[in-house]
Amino acid sequence: MVKISILYPNTGRFDMDYYLNTHMPRSIQLLSAGKGYRGVSVERGLGGAAPGSAPPFVALCHYLFDTADDFMAAFMPHAAELKGDMPNYTDIESVIQVSEVAINQYAT
Repeated sequence: MVKISILYPNTGRFDMDYYLNTHMPRSIQLLSAGKGYRGVSVERGLGGAAPGSAPPFVALCHYLFDTADDFMAAFMPHAAELKGDMPNYTDIESVIQVSEVAINQYAT
């Protein structure tokens, strides 16, 4: 399984309400129809390592797919739409990382 992480450094404008209520529902609708889709999570940065410090990232989005190829096959047909929506919620250049999930355990 792979995790595609889209990280938004805390360096500019980010409209979390638009992101959570407009962009992400559309993104999930489009990408969840793809082969190998396993889930998504979105995180809101609250703070850094030092108490009271600003978070290094204002938002993080993590998609889980069976393979990176599955993600690309799901994303590419909708890339123009999803990238084109970005100015509606941010002026931050995102950082993208593809990772192999080595451990995936959650408390029940």
